Amino acid sequence: MILAADIGNSVTTVALFDEEGRLAMRACVSTDAHATQDQFAVTLFSVFQLYHVDPRQITGGILASVVPPVTASLAGAVERLIGRAPLIVGAGLRTGLNIKADLHTQLGADIVAYCVAAVDKYPSPVIVVDFGTAVTFSALKGNVYEGCVIAPGVRVGLEALSRRAAELPHISLAKPAVDILGHNTEDAMRAGVVYGNAGLVEGVLLRMEEAIGPAAAVVATGAVMDDVLPYCRRDLIRDPDLLLDGLYLLYQKNTQGKHRDKP
Repeated sequence: MILAADIGNSVTTVALFDEEGRLAMRACVSTDAHATQDQFAVTLFSVFQLYHVDPRQITGGILASVVPPVTASLAGAVERLIGRAPLIVGAGLRTGLNIKADLHTQLGADIVAYCVAAVDKYPSPVIVVDFGTAVTFSALKGNVYEGCVIAPGVRVGLEALSRRAAELPHISLAKPAVDILGHNTEDAMRAGVVYGNAGLVEGVLLRMEEAIGPAAAVVATGAVMDDVLPYCRRDLIRDPDLLLDGLYLLYQKNTQGKHRDKP
């Protein structure tokens, strides 16, 4: 099996792919920027126990991280458990992407991973909308990464609204009780955040297609996509495992022809 891990700002997703490239396990744990290598090893070992996985079955691994302080600790924990250092998405890794960027290193590892999967799985041009801490829109034509748009995420917007406006309460992100017009503060805030983000998605997609032409596929992924997708008037393809699929493809691109089995 191959281990793939996505280290996000809030959550780290750990997955295992079987010999056929099928997703066999998916688990989420909190991202702790202060955790040591040993703590991550204990966490991973507990996850494997929970899903009845023997770490000795894992023959390789790959990590994508947007939290640099965590990368080395988690990579060390993976190496301790499986006896082999994982690949890390970054400079020097073959991606197959032609990236139009002033500095290629500024493109996040998560974006690289899900774009590799999008090129493999969907017709071109394709736009990927990632609903995470930020809402990121990535445009691809063939294997060419044309550029992106980055906007504040759903939860970031809600937290900022509560924090900066003294008379607005801190509320959870839940389904609005109204179609659009709230009749109390909490309903109005939820409607504003949810419908506001749905309108953001629709508007940005429209302007991106004016720049690159009509998209053959628009794909949604990310931890909070289901908080927004039901309210979008534009149909998006839901693909929650797009980033993990991309990590598996990157592992294959960078290990084919190499001996990756344990001695």
